[in-house]
Amino acid sequence: MAKKKLTKKKKWIIFGGGGTLLVLLIVANILRDNTSAIKVETEDVTRQSVIHKVNASGRIQPKVEVKISATSSAWIDSITVNEGDDVKKGQHLISLDRKQLLANYNASTSSVRSAEARLRQERANRKRIETMYDQNMASDQELEAALASYEIANSQLEQAKANLESRKDDLDKARIVAPQAGTVTSINKEVGDLAVGGMFQADVLMTVSDLSKMEVIVDVNENDVISVALGDTTEIEIDAFQDTVFYGIVTEIAHKAQSTAMGSQEQVTNFEVKITMINVPAGIRPGMSATANIITDKKENVLAIPIQSLTVRPEGSEKMSFGKSGRPGGDREGEAKLKAKKMEELVFVLADQPGGVLRNGIMSETDDKIQKKKKAKKGSKYVHIRPVEVGISSETHYEVLSGLEKGEKIVTGSYRAISKDLAHNKEVTTRDDKSGSGKNSMEITTESK
Repeated sequence: MAKKKLTKKKKWIIFGGGGTLLVLLIVANILRDNTSAIKVETEDVTRQSVIHKVNASGRIQPKVEVKISATSSAWIDSITVNEGDDVKKGQHLISLDRKQLLANYNASTSSVRSAEARLRQERANRKRIETMYDQNMASDQELEAALASYEIANSQLEQAKANLESRKDDLDKARIVAPQAGTVTSINKEVGDLAVGGMFQADVLMTVSDLSKMEVIVDVNENDVISVALGDTTEIEIDAFQDTVFYGIVTEIAHKAQSTAMGSQEQVTNFEVKITMINVPAGIRPGMSATANIITDKKENVLAIPIQSLTVRPEGSEKMSFGKSGRPGGDREGEAKLKAKKMEELVFVLADQPGGVLRNGIMSETDDKIQKKKKAKKGSKYVHIRPVEVGISSETHYEVLSGLEKGEKIVTGSYRAISKDLAHNKEVTTRDDKSGSGKNSMEITTESK
């Protein structure tokens, strides 16, 4: 009898211990799931417009701008306009000191009179020698000398007249006028300053600009300039005009690059692009900062995916082993193999069961062992890698050329999940998004080995 009671007691101990162990395992499993779960988001593949833009920064300047200088050095006597004044073509702007210029003009006038007098003298001498020659009273040498003297005097008169025209032009240009209609945008000298003139190092006294026609000069990186073409439409944002978008057209693309920090790691190579503004706002000023979004391509009603959903993996990554990080090649040997593999662009597609990889329209075979091992729980989902080919990109989306169909659900977040944790046939569970964002929220269940 005692033996039977002891046996019954042992049974209770065994059953009680087993039940306790089962409860502990269930609690541990729940806690493990709660601590290792990672939330991700999904979206349906849809059709929409994708607009590719090249972004560049620069400055605004007038399309036509004239820098006014003096042709000869002189002191400034008066300036008749102020910065910001509108002027007409031919309007008087600056007066230079005329004393030295007038003296030079008078000297040239005197030289012309002297040359004319000598020419008259040589003309009379030539006629006299010609008469004497006809009467055999002058030799051939005397006639030739008289004719030569006359030609020299005539040439000297022409030189004196040309010099007088030059001095007269200098005197006229002491009164500087506007070469075109526009606005005075800068005055660089004051009354009493010396205006240095000449052909090569003349001072810029004043700038007159046509503010009705403006352009934006931007620096476009060498990687983007190949997609920019003449006539491309451009969205222009000017810092001084907030929350306003202006439009322009690409009218000029430089053929020669401008490089900065040559020979260093910070070297940047840009090309200058000029964009003519279609509508010029009132109050715009040369030199204002602006940002241009050059629309280089636009696709309507195409399959599109969010930029963050696209990632890269080595080709055949579905057959690779995974390290602790969740990415292929968890050990050193795997990392070496990973570097030797060609990379492919792909997304993660939500599926109900483990399966193969749809690559280039062909579905790969599924390993039966994996199929049996992965028994989905209620509500469980899986992700399949899906290689895709993408086209142009906007600020938020890629155009999909092949690999996906409209309505397929792809993973769009989190960044860690897409770039690191997710792999082919990774088990996931979905649940309603409590935030009401309309996107599916998911938990990734870490697989035990």
